[in-house]
Amino acid sequence: MDYGGGYSTTSYGAQGGMGGGGFVGGSQSGSQPNAGRSSLSKDTLRPCTIKQVLDASQPHPDADFKIDDIEVQQLTFVGQIRNISTQATNITYKLDDGTGTVEVKQWIDAEATTSLGVGDNKPPTQLVEGEWARVWGRLKAFNNRRHVGAHVIRPVADKMEITYHLLEATYVHLYFTRGPLEPGGGKGGAAGGMDGQMDGQYGNNDAASRQMGNVSANARRVFQCLKELPQSNEGLHVQNIAAHVRMPLNDVVKAGDELLEQSMIFTTVDDHTWAMLEF
Repeated sequence: MDYGGGYSTTSYGAQGGMGGGGFVGGSQSGSQPNAGRSSLSKDTLRPCTIKQVLDASQPHPDADFKIDDIEVQQLTFVGQIRNISTQATNITYKLDDGTGTVEVKQWIDAEATTSLGVGDNKPPTQLVEGEWARVWGRLKAFNNRRHVGAHVIRPVADKMEITYHLLEATYVHLYFTRGPLEPGGGKGGAAGGMDGQMDGQYGNNDAASRQMGNVSANARRVFQCLKELPQSNEGLHVQNIAAHVRMPLNDVVKAGDELLEQSMIFTTVDDHTWAMLEF
């Protein structure tokens, strides 16, 4: 995907994500996820969610931050602008992507004006509260508070970029925590019974069939509802799901937690609005 401004992605099997970042290069396809991590460049551009930014570990104040036990310096994420605060030396944006909120600071160069118009102590006209933006920057901490120092922040013109980014961040997270996908995605486990039922319900999708065998009957009903019920890109709210499947709200929330843990659905505009993750 071309993000504009010279940023683009390539296939993971070739040169990695985000324009040659190289987190999952083809040369590592036969290795375990822990192998060769020390050789990964710290300047790799890592797609992530804001929750991952907030949960990133730092062994000591001078150490690099780590996400999924991988050192990161450059990262990118999307979020809805909740607040804009203009100071003499910087513009601070508060972004929310449904997984958390974080402050993004863009420092003002009084002698230069970027292509977005920053330099006159005012945010670019395209960046307004309520709209979505993409950020490229570095995770920093000051006085035990985390923020992202933005190299570039620009508005999201195509809302499909939001879904694309969440899927990309999920893919990279699963790669480092569960390993690369097996070539061909061969179907394992015992055949018959539940497998046959799942194949019929979920379109012969091997990945979905295997994971659905690990969740409760309520979770399967919620997943089926998300799969079949018409919805926008934002997915369905838990109350709409409960009304459709005729289950108590608490049971729907528990079922959703199961599906979130299995990475079969993801949150969108808030913690109780879900969308199905395509396999």
